[in-house]
Amino acid sequence: MNTNQKLYATAWSPLYRLAPWRDLLESRLGLNDTTGPTGWRPPLDVYEDTENVTVTVELAGLKKEDFEISLEDDTLTVSGKRTTETQETRGECFRSERVFGAFQRSVSLPAPVNPDGVTAGYQDGVLTVTLPKAEEAKPRKIEVQLK
Repeated sequence: MNTNQKLYATAWSPLYRLAPWRDLLESRLGLNDTTGPTGWRPPLDVYEDTENVTVTVELAGLKKEDFEISLEDDTLTVSGKRTTETQETRGECFRSERVFGAFQRSVSLPAPVNPDGVTAGYQDGVLTVTLPKAEEAKPRKIEVQLK
């Protein structure tokens, strides 16, 4: 092994690889989102470390007044609406690829969190929600006693 390489041990669950399939199934069946026929699904990422669960959501073009965040049990929900611009100010539309309308994204969190410590920031069209893990979800160091 190269001396510059480091080994990292992480907890791995075989169900982790099924998460994208679950999300795809939920989106197709509309189980976790209520976007409606004109809605859209902003992309999101969920990260977990020993202290926090962090969710980032792309919300380009929205102001913070255009969306809201809620936490219920172990589910974080971001919902809002992107409105269209008036055609009078832009002229006749030649090509339109941006999606407008209502959206709602709900994601099940991978660990219990402390709702009192949740923080959210919004910069450059990216919403970052940091959810501190509940004490019972944090890893604990166990000391070995010699007998």
